[in-house]
Amino acid sequence: MPTTRKAFAKDGALATAIQGFAPREAQIQMAEAVEQAIAKKGQLVVEAGTGTGKTFAYLVPSLLSGKKVILSTGTKNLQEQLYHRDLPLVKKALAMGGKTQLLKGRANYLCIHRLAQHGGNSTLVDKTVLHELTLVREWASSTKTGDMGELRSLPEDARVLPFVTSTVDNCLGKDCPNYEDCYLVKARRNAMDADLVVVNHHLFFADMALKDTGFGELIPEADVIVFDEAHQIPEIASEYFGEALSSRQLQDLATDMDLVYRTSLKDAQQLSKVAEKLKMIAMDLRLLFPETPQRGNWREQLLRDEVDAQVQKLKETLELVYEVLKLHLGRDKDLDNLYERAAEARSKLNKLTDKDKLGISLWYETTPRHIVLHLTPLSIAGRFAEMIAEPRRSWIFTSATLLVGDGFEHFTRRLGLNDAATLALDSPFDYPSQAILCVPRYLPEPSAFTMKATLADIAVKLINASKGRCFLLFTSHAMMNDIAAMLPERITNPILVQGTTSKRALLEAYMDDGDAVLLGTGAFWEGVDVRGEHLVCVLIDKLPFASPDDPLLQARIEDCRKRGGNPFAQIQIPQAVITLKQGAGRLIRDASDKGVLVICDNRLVTRDYGKTFISSLPDMRRTRTLDEALAFLEHISQESSEP
Repeated sequence: MPTTRKAFAKDGALATAIQGFAPREAQIQMAEAVEQAIAKKGQLVVEAGTGTGKTFAYLVPSLLSGKKVILSTGTKNLQEQLYHRDLPLVKKALAMGGKTQLLKGRANYLCIHRLAQHGGNSTLVDKTVLHELTLVREWASSTKTGDMGELRSLPEDARVLPFVTSTVDNCLGKDCPNYEDCYLVKARRNAMDADLVVVNHHLFFADMALKDTGFGELIPEADVIVFDEAHQIPEIASEYFGEALSSRQLQDLATDMDLVYRTSLKDAQQLSKVAEKLKMIAMDLRLLFPETPQRGNWREQLLRDEVDAQVQKLKETLELVYEVLKLHLGRDKDLDNLYERAAEARSKLNKLTDKDKLGISLWYETTPRHIVLHLTPLSIAGRFAEMIAEPRRSWIFTSATLLVGDGFEHFTRRLGLNDAATLALDSPFDYPSQAILCVPRYLPEPSAFTMKATLADIAVKLINASKGRCFLLFTSHAMMNDIAAMLPERITNPILVQGTTSKRALLEAYMDDGDAVLLGTGAFWEGVDVRGEHLVCVLIDKLPFASPDDPLLQARIEDCRKRGGNPFAQIQIPQAVITLKQGAGRLIRDASDKGVLVICDNRLVTRDYGKTFISSLPDMRRTRTLDEALAFLEHISQESSEP
């Protein structure tokens, strides 16, 4: 079996089997560091600049180690790409056998029991859902995996999905009559037997948080755990170490109670009556907040008399639901599960309304129809460090964006990784000749009224010079929509705006149109890989500082102050630096890519902290003159139009 270094050599396994593969020193360095961390059962944090080839750098030593490995990525799309594209390529090159498994969260698998429950209940659903149910039933008779992603005729957000998939709340676990045939159980068993399992971060932490629930661990015990896109871990882990309760969960509980009454316990009409009451009171709580979705401080809202009164009503109603369900315990497996759900909702609501608890943030967010209450710990360093201490295994964290300035402290401090080895690897791309970073002169202050018109003017000039092929990235939906409304009068290029359709559909439309312009916010700042002449210009409206009225950020700032820290330097700048690096990283994805990055925020030049941002960005040629950037774009356009 080859060593890691031999596998990456000029005449090694990868170069022999993969067309166009050439050894890269940074990639070999990373692969050897991963190999060492695996051998020592250590912790390793690696920032690998775009183009390092970090996927191969952790896959090769992971496969060669012969140990049980979990690879966790940021999104389902990256998970699919890793499992279906990169992994088979490396396995084949290394001539490795071994079993691999792709494991998704439970919402991706058909629940046979839920499908059967909704068999004859056409009264509970509308025509759209009925039509989708028919599609699911036809597919259910032939699927081997139960992966809902196979059913291409269903939209990603199909309304039928909650009726035919399970949640942690409504899953009956081992008490389910269909347990032996359950697709989720089968996928988990396959994962238990596999040598390498590919998951995503949400699934990983959901399982870490829920493995005490008796349904067994979704994620099997492993010797090596690799987190790709690791910059997302602190936020995702915080979410799962906290608590949340939504009006949707309460309404689902009510709907399922009504379903049990109509199908199994027709003599228990009280179930239906208290379910209806629970639905109404959960809905009434949402109505006490503005129609437009928002996030805010829940502790403050509990001081409002009408909110406090409604929460008391909700507590009393949950108590009633709990008592009614208790009366019928033992009569029906689904009802027994509903009783446990009601008990858990009651306990969560008590925690989420304890205004005096320290070390946590209590916050809420609303969607057009629902409200979600959150309890998030302000620091997870202690719990995370504890989680990775036992049993002793190898933990590898990698991303293109972990460094702030020239240090990893922001990342390692948040996760309590005090003993981790760290490695920073620059991108192999020739940024000075491939790209220009422009911070235009004479920009108004970011908050100035004239900024909108200035942004629109700059965007139009860039679009004309580059003949479309631009990403315009914004820090707020409002600014994105304002610019989107101003552009059609001034340019003829197709304009694609985030939110008008799914992310995948927008990207496909962008790639199909040779001169399109895409306007996006958060979703397009990361995880988007557009190579070659399809993307030659990225405009960023301003430095992506998190909204100062974000309740979780406010609580972290307050906590940092109490500890004598400087929240702006320790929290706000590092987070904004990592987000900016992600957005800037959309531009150059390949050694032959060329382009211009324009950041319309004069604070990069006028404020001291601007140096931290600049030093964290790739080493592009820099200019303050927009005309220089436009000339470079025109040159790129001419090159690409030459036969």
